[in-house]
Amino acid sequence: MSSHHFLMVLGATLVSLLLMSGRTDALDLNGAWVSDADNCAKVFERKGAQLGFTDMSDVYGGGFIIDGDQIIGKFARCRIKTRKDSGANVNLIASCATDMMLSSVQFSLKELDANSLARLFPGMEDMEIRYQRCPAR
Repeated sequence: MSSHHFLMVLGATLVSLLLMSGRTDALDLNGAWVSDADNCAKVFERKGAQLGFTDMSDVYGGGFIIDGDQIIGKFARCRIKTRKDSGANVNLIASCATDMMLSSVQFSLKELDANSLARLFPGMEDMEIRYQRCPAR
């Protein structure tokens, strides 16, 4: 997975976490998220009590896990630093760490329904990446 794609996935995850923690009517967004829910079992696997990534998760679009205030990708972990809610949209800034670097990433997400969201790209209105929550296993 390229670092750009990873940061996009991670960004979406961070926004989801932000949605979860800020609004009193916010949905619980803890869980595993993928671009195609049919690939949940190909992207995620249980490793003891922990949910983790399969070795080939990138081949199936990758994904991310939200656990409390953390967004976990296969190659990075993020913690939300600031957030701003505006209706169904949430903007956030997260601190993300990989094996090689630490960076601040800005994300814009839109809640579509209880189990789906979209990452938006300001200035590119026709572009978005949709994510679906995997069923709990």
